[in-house]
Amino acid sequence: MADYPALGIPDEGKLSHNILHFARALRRAGLPVGPGRAIDAIRAVEAAGFTDRADFHHTLAACFVSRPEHRAVFDQVFRLYWRDPRFLEHMMSLMLPALRGAAEERRARPAEKRAAEALLDGVPRDLPDPSGPAPEEEIKIDATGTQSARERLKSLDFEQMSTAETAEAKRMLARLRLPVAPLVSRRSQAARRGRLPDWRGTMRASLRAGGEVRDFSQKNRRPRWPNLVVLCDISGSMSQYSRMVLHFLHAVSNARGAGWARVHAFTFGTRLTNITRHLATRDVDAALGAAGAEAPDWDGGTRIGSALHAFNRDWSRRVLGTGAVVLLITDGLDRDEADILSREIERLHLSARRLIWINPLLRWDGFAPRARGIQAMLPHVDCFRAGHSVRSLEELADAVSEARDTGERDRLLAAMRHSGPV
Repeated sequence: MADYPALGIPDEGKLSHNILHFARALRRAGLPVGPGRAIDAIRAVEAAGFTDRADFHHTLAACFVSRPEHRAVFDQVFRLYWRDPRFLEHMMSLMLPALRGAAEERRARPAEKRAAEALLDGVPRDLPDPSGPAPEEEIKIDATGTQSARERLKSLDFEQMSTAETAEAKRMLARLRLPVAPLVSRRSQAARRGRLPDWRGTMRASLRAGGEVRDFSQKNRRPRWPNLVVLCDISGSMSQYSRMVLHFLHAVSNARGAGWARVHAFTFGTRLTNITRHLATRDVDAALGAAGAEAPDWDGGTRIGSALHAFNRDWSRRVLGTGAVVLLITDGLDRDEADILSREIERLHLSARRLIWINPLLRWDGFAPRARGIQAMLPHVDCFRAGHSVRSLEELADAVSEARDTGERDRLLAAMRHSGPV
């Protein structure tokens, strides 16, 4: 944390009231903060003192932060609430639409919008700036032809969403479907207008007529539906994206008539966990709660090679025997050796009918396959796509149904060959 000047303590301050208000803002921002933690924070500040800003920050963090993903939200709320005397103006700029000129405004950092939304709860968003000049003329702009809020939300990064936007995005994901075309099997079934002659059916019908062939029976190939197998990275760098993707997978698992024979879901960080039975629960909150309790490595490290080895050894023959489509959702940042990862991803590719890699890092315009894990995995996937927004998950249906769709794989492979090994 940056160094700041010492805090000035007023003679008749209300520090305890401010800490309680700060705790309420953290709770509105999504942190599990109750009265007990607020009281503990007041007592901790009383014991540690209020003379150094860094000590004050760490004291409150020790009381209010219990999970790694809470750190970003806490830091943003703390910065806005305890540091900037004009934090209201700063938060209003994050919450209100603005006309952008030649100097583009910076984008809100992860969790910054949720922090601003929590501190502005119940505050009117059209308050004038008390330090600025008095408004002379009100200018109204007709925005009927601009992009709708729903379309903007579809393109918004999951990491940049506020609490309300995240809830709306989850409702949109719950309505998405992932249709798939059936596969043509070797088995056949009788059909009134089939394309293949059914000689056995013809002979059976002739026996009922004393051996006289009166009509030729026909048949068609019997369609079958593939399995959908999902391997989702739940490490610290993928935490927010994993939660949104699992909401989408829950909708796909419980959708009737989607076409999939079965949907098998696995999570991995430092170990592989099968959460298929949890996603079968109709209530999405109960399903994801049970899945989170089943996976103890949530928000931990990443060992993609070891997780794929465990899947290939224990589950590959069970769930990939019917021409399954595999969705691998990870950023490719691995702690294992590149040789192990390359060997295991190649085996997975050979076992699946189609392997699609969903990587949130692809949202950046300047993305390049420089990490060794990404370079080891990219040659062994059929399609490489982004997965950072609602729209990117909507476009996933094209990658599943279209066998020739490769996404960004070919372009990045050409970049790898041009740049050479790292």
